[in-house]
Amino acid sequence: MKLAALKKHLASFAGAQEKLHAAPSNVLVYSVGEKFFAYFKTSEPEQWRFSIRVTPDRFLELTDTPGVKPARYMGRFHWVTIVQVEKFPDDYLRELIDYSYQKALSSLTRKKRDEILTASGKP
Repeated sequence: MKLAALKKHLASFAGAQEKLHAAPSNVLVYSVGEKFFAYFKTSEPEQWRFSIRVTPDRFLELTDTPGVKPARYMGRFHWVTIVQVEKFPDDYLRELIDYSYQKALSSLTRKKRDEILTASGKP
């Protein structure tokens, strides 16, 4: 998936917000209700490496895949970094992103989750 298409997909989720964190972290974060569900590294040498949260089983599967590694500092929480997102299968990537978004959304309070879904027009 091209980078622009991926950013558009991430921004399309209900309540999704994009925020750029400058130095020293240098990350572009996508969140819902202040809970991260995806981020890009924006500085060299890891520019545009993409990280998302996955299930523990997928974490083991993906970290054995070339081009995917545990996310720095977040690997212990089952976050993976995809080194070249353009070479990753689109459908599989969308499935992983959907899980990461749902995990972030489900960690919000019921009230906050309902507000986000109501504002987006989803039940």
